[in-house]
Amino acid sequence: MAIITVISGSPTESSRLNGLLQEVRKTVQSEGWEYHEIQVRQLPPEDLVYTRFDSPAILEANRIIAKSDAVVVATPIYKASYTGVLKSFLDLIPQKGLEKKIVLPLAIGGTIAHLLAIDYALKPVLSALGANHIFTGVYALDTQVTRLEGGGFELAEELQARLQQSLAEWVHAVKGTAKETKEAKSL
Repeated sequence: MAIITVISGSPTESSRLNGLLQEVRKTVQSEGWEYHEIQVRQLPPEDLVYTRFDSPAILEANRIIAKSDAVVVATPIYKASYTGVLKSFLDLIPQKGLEKKIVLPLAIGGTIAHLLAIDYALKPVLSALGANHIFTGVYALDTQVTRLEGGGFELAEELQARLQQSLAEWVHAVKGTAKETKEAKSL
């Protein structure tokens, strides 16, 4: 069984980014995989600001990432880049903390002008953390995610199709890696 961890870099609880993560969670659960979610905004702020590598909360978050087969890194885009709170946490992940992880970046922003933020802002940091299998990712516009009155979110048809395609490819890669790992352990 694969272990999946989502790192959400949204500083707000009500972020439309949660609409994308709702779909990730459904996909992971439909595969019967173990799901973990690290909401960076819930980590102790002083541990993030003062880069406390030895903080129990940071050590636990890094332990969860270390045991994961795949990681989803999700963020709103502010001023053409990922959030500062996400950067603070990424700085606390060990140098090769994403090595051998299948990484799917997701982002949401207010304008199409920030479409390349995943490629030019987020991917270089993920690479620096050892990630060598980074998917293209999905960039969504705020207007493509609607909050529902009873809770939850609805994604625009076009966004839903792109996200499902990306998730299908990501799932395929995770399954392939899990199979290779299982075979290697049996040798």
